[in-house]
Amino acid sequence: MIAYTVFVFLTGLERLWELRISSRNAALALAKGGKEYGLSHFPWMVALHTGLLFAAVAEVWIFQRPFLAVWGWVFVALALLAQVGRYWVISSLGEQWNTRVIVVPGAPRVRRGPYRYSWLSHPNYWIVAIEGIALPMIHSAWITALAFTVLNAILLLGFRIPTENRALAELS
Repeated sequence: MIAYTVFVFLTGLERLWELRISSRNAALALAKGGKEYGLSHFPWMVALHTGLLFAAVAEVWIFQRPFLAVWGWVFVALALLAQVGRYWVISSLGEQWNTRVIVVPGAPRVRRGPYRYSWLSHPNYWIVAIEGIALPMIHSAWITALAFTVLNAILLLGFRIPTENRALAELS
């Protein structure tokens, strides 16, 4: 459980580093005349993603969830692959990547990395969904995995993806 807690803690530190990149890129986009969308749902997304880290660790410690080696290592691999996917997204979007929805008038739509595949709509959100299951399930925190999956689906399908689609339509 200690190793798992350290793994999740390191994931949290990595997210803080990502937020630095996101803040820098968001400031650049806004300085270029970018328009932000989705301000009302963004705090809920931050709370959900932060809550995932805390809830996963809490569930493991409170309910003494076991590390089931065969499944645990599969989920470690999925969580690490999600990280690789996340950095593929970040590097593909470059300065356009941030955690908010900001459209810069006249900016070209990214068509490289995972965004070159027309059949893979919103690749970052698929990666987040996989990670939201994998990270808690490393140590059998199934309640957290289920709760995150349901709440994430509500936020993504009900708010974030429609907001992003409307914003991206301005680029067309």
